[in-house]
Amino acid sequence: MTSGDRGFGEPGLWAAARTSVVSASISTVIVLLLGVPLAHWLATSTGPVSRVVTVVVQLPLALPPVMSGIVLIYLVGPYTWLGTHVNGGLTGTTAGVVIAQTFVAAPFLIIAARSAFAERDPALDDLAATLGHGALARFVKVDLPLAAGGIRAGAVLTWLRALGEYGATVLLAYHPYTLPVFTSVQFSATGLPTTQAPTALALGIAVVGLLLAGFRLPRRRHRARTPSPVHPPAARPVPVGFALRQQVGNFDLQLAHRAGSDRLAVLGPSGSGKTLTLRAIAGLTTADGDRVDFAGESVERLAAQRRGVGYVPQNRGLFPHLTVWEHATFGVRADPALAAWWLQTLGLGELLDRRPQELSGGERQRVSLAAALSQHPRVVLLDEPFSALDAPVRAGLQATVRRLQRESGLSTVLVTHDPVEAALLADEVLVIADGVLLQAGPVTEVYRRPASPTVARLVGIPDVAFGTSTSAGTLQAGDCRFPVPTNAPAGAAVTWCVRPQDVVLHPDGAHQAVVEDAADLGSHVAVTLRLGEDVHLAAAARDLSEVPVGGTCRFDVDPSRIVVWADPPTETADDILAK
Repeated sequence: MTSGDRGFGEPGLWAAARTSVVSASISTVIVLLLGVPLAHWLATSTGPVSRVVTVVVQLPLALPPVMSGIVLIYLVGPYTWLGTHVNGGLTGTTAGVVIAQTFVAAPFLIIAARSAFAERDPALDDLAATLGHGALARFVKVDLPLAAGGIRAGAVLTWLRALGEYGATVLLAYHPYTLPVFTSVQFSATGLPTTQAPTALALGIAVVGLLLAGFRLPRRRHRARTPSPVHPPAARPVPVGFALRQQVGNFDLQLAHRAGSDRLAVLGPSGSGKTLTLRAIAGLTTADGDRVDFAGESVERLAAQRRGVGYVPQNRGLFPHLTVWEHATFGVRADPALAAWWLQTLGLGELLDRRPQELSGGERQRVSLAAALSQHPRVVLLDEPFSALDAPVRAGLQATVRRLQRESGLSTVLVTHDPVEAALLADEVLVIADGVLLQAGPVTEVYRRPASPTVARLVGIPDVAFGTSTSAGTLQAGDCRFPVPTNAPAGAAVTWCVRPQDVVLHPDGAHQAVVEDAADLGSHVAVTLRLGEDVHLAAAARDLSEVPVGGTCRFDVDPSRIVVWADPPTETADDILAK
């Protein structure tokens, strides 16, 4: 060796480099093929088995590499059951090198991939299921793209760790030499001078590998080529029936109803079980004994991907790696010509090549709606789809959906906490709270005659007041007496309400009240009347000049529009389910 050679002329150097690169690459491919599915399972599973597997996966990180080699000798060495069946071919060979590298490097990819899978939004998996994709298709088309960054980082760490592995390799497969083993042999034989070349070569290979791993081809935008739009065929009305008993933690949902209309709304406060109801109808969550039917056809035994629903989730769920056009045609049953029509109808025709991060909130919601509608859904399920939008955008989309219901015959089930939205987009409404049905029926009937004070508040009646039954069986509320039969004994306390639009302000009205407050809301003036101590009544006026705040005004109320509750409702959840 010349003084300037630094070991580059040593026999076996380039063969060792080749062995290191090839074996590290093979190990990385093996870990990718086996480790990524394992990481996905670990990220989506709970229980003692997954915890034990997690510990086993992480053990090589805790063991010194030399001890890892000893463990491998006990597992695949020449005198083990496996070793004798391959005539010792797993030691002292390239196969042994690959086994050693795979054992010590696998945790890096599995842990990184598991974290990436765990961070993905599970709602996107549910959305893909409602678009007709089975478990394997969801893994390939949704989970892998969403976790690609973490998998890529884990693969790079795995390759680098395999490339630099020494301890396990030198025990299990001393030959053929890898660069770390070759460097150790050279150092033992001649000292530092001849180790400079393999060290520099290892550094160079690592740098090149990192540069290649970080290289990204620029993402080219391909203009979506869409077919001629085709108008959706007339849809057959599909009323939905269900009887559900679901339990999530300490929350119990017991809900049964058979819709008489193909436009149904489920109205209730947060935490009442609305979304759980919609997920059960979609097949995303199931329980023994649940019953769900579409137009009388039982579907509870069908998986979500086979129920033929269009699902528009609450969070405007979109796949970040897909364009608008790819979203509209992502469903298994998606019709490209129909997708083109819906995108055009929803005003998205110029946005086909954009991705979700390039869209406004209203545009993302319309994309989600187009994806649901492009697959000829039997029923469209809307989970508070407009709750996070600004008021003008929300109003515009509500009007669009109402128009599509009328023109295309869409059968819909909407869950919402907004009584105005429920009235706008449904003919029939279910009012629920704490997982139990409180009242069901046509929107007009439920809103005009709420069955309880709770229902009255949920359908948007702002004031539920207390009163007293008079000797004549009428209602005494503050200083006003209304000729409304209360069916309660004289002097009994009752609860009552009336909708603001049924309170008519008029100079010659039969009743008088103090105007406690008035606010101009643009479309109308919201007025608060005080009938007596702690007795308030909401009303509406056309102009602030009609209602002098602090003064008095007169009003009329049609007695038939006043609802009085003498006793609390006694119907139970079991009674509801038994109907």
